[in-house]
Amino acid sequence: MNHAIKRVWVALTVLFVICLGGLSYIQFFDAESLSENALNKRELYREFDLPRGAILVDGKPIAESVPTDDGQFEFQRVYNDAETYAHLTGYYSLANGTTQLESQLNDWLTGTSSDLLFDRLSAMFTGTRSEGASVELTIDGQLQKTAFEAIPEGLKATIIVTNPKTGDILAMASKPSYNTNRLAVHSTAKAAENLKEISDIDGLSPYRNPAISSLITPGSSFKIISTVAALESGKFDMDTPIDNPVSKNYPHTNKPLNNFSEGICARDTRAKLEFIFAQSCNTPFIEISQTVGKDAFTEVAERFGYGQQLNIPQNVVPSEFPSAEASEAQMAQMAIGEWENKATPLQMNMVAMAIANDGVIMKPNLIDKVIAPDLRVIEDPKPEKFSTATTPEVAEQLTELMEGPVLRGTAMNARVPGVDFRAKTGTSQRPSVDGVRMVNSWMTGFAPADDPQVAITVNIQDVDYDTGHNTVGALMKTMLEAVFNK
Repeated sequence: MNHAIKRVWVALTVLFVICLGGLSYIQFFDAESLSENALNKRELYREFDLPRGAILVDGKPIAESVPTDDGQFEFQRVYNDAETYAHLTGYYSLANGTTQLESQLNDWLTGTSSDLLFDRLSAMFTGTRSEGASVELTIDGQLQKTAFEAIPEGLKATIIVTNPKTGDILAMASKPSYNTNRLAVHSTAKAAENLKEISDIDGLSPYRNPAISSLITPGSSFKIISTVAALESGKFDMDTPIDNPVSKNYPHTNKPLNNFSEGICARDTRAKLEFIFAQSCNTPFIEISQTVGKDAFTEVAERFGYGQQLNIPQNVVPSEFPSAEASEAQMAQMAIGEWENKATPLQMNMVAMAIANDGVIMKPNLIDKVIAPDLRVIEDPKPEKFSTATTPEVAEQLTELMEGPVLRGTAMNARVPGVDFRAKTGTSQRPSVDGVRMVNSWMTGFAPADDPQVAITVNIQDVDYDTGHNTVGALMKTMLEAVFNK
């Protein structure tokens, strides 16, 4: 009998140790992964009863939690100017989770960040409610509003304005957009219904910020990088004449590359970079791509940000320059921003930032400061270098070349009297629709040339050539006028 009792005692002890060990593992080692598991609704429901911190622009909330008496939760997440900021804030939804800054800043906004440990302990001992921190963005509210409202309805377009000296993002607006309040409702059924309607909008994904996730062929705006590669190679300088035929076959093919038909490239069959760049001629870049070579070209593109991981703190999709598998013909295509050369709008803004800032790209950043509930500043990000894209000497040469498109070339329609703007345009080919030539249109540049204050990038996708060229120029002009009060 004693042996039976002993065996039962041993078995119960082992079971107790197993249960204690499992509970300890869950509480201390697996708590974070369980808390972040998308299937764990308990954590999300708990957070909905907390006063979540605000996301601020110019000191005013664009996302905030306000008291509600709907009987389900004490607070309701509210978005002000929701469509203007939708791609930045994302949404905080009971039914659909969190996206964009609402997700990336969640630890601060909920007060669970290690920076707020003292605040949580204080709340526990005083019996008060723990609150989240507020996050002030670098966005200039008036520039953001101007950019968003300037984009015509029905277009897929993005405008980005940055400070090239600091990397601060002053505006980042895209259309189409959506009302994030429709996804923040407490009714999960209504939120799911609204999400379906929003997801059906042509050209829109509520999960993506087009400025940092849309990979688009950059067209001739990429010639900034190609020209840097040419000048760095030592085989070309500002006075080197380069063959500039109206048409030239890609290497080892019978496929012709034609010069830009809307300009005056045909005027000079041999031309210097000044003319080639201003008129956006294509055929010289076959010679440039072959002379520079695949390895050097790739290295330059990477210095400008291609293939690099970046968090602003939204995660930026790396731009693509797949040279490893490219033939000579495909390298020539990529040199003019075609084939599988794909860039985000932010990437092409970083290209302009590099030239504006003596060849140095400052890390793009959306966070100005993080403010605790007691108003003390707990995070104050400082400007951070992202990369040295090129030398100050080459950047100065590109600054000179980027005057040409504005004065006498493809960017003349963006010119603003009194503003020394430097730019490069781009037009990448898309499949025709009903016989109409479709393109992606770009313009990226900076101003003023002697002391750059802003880098501005405009992109429009899937439009006919005339709409793209005219609208890109008009949008750029609007932003320049807004920045410099013209």
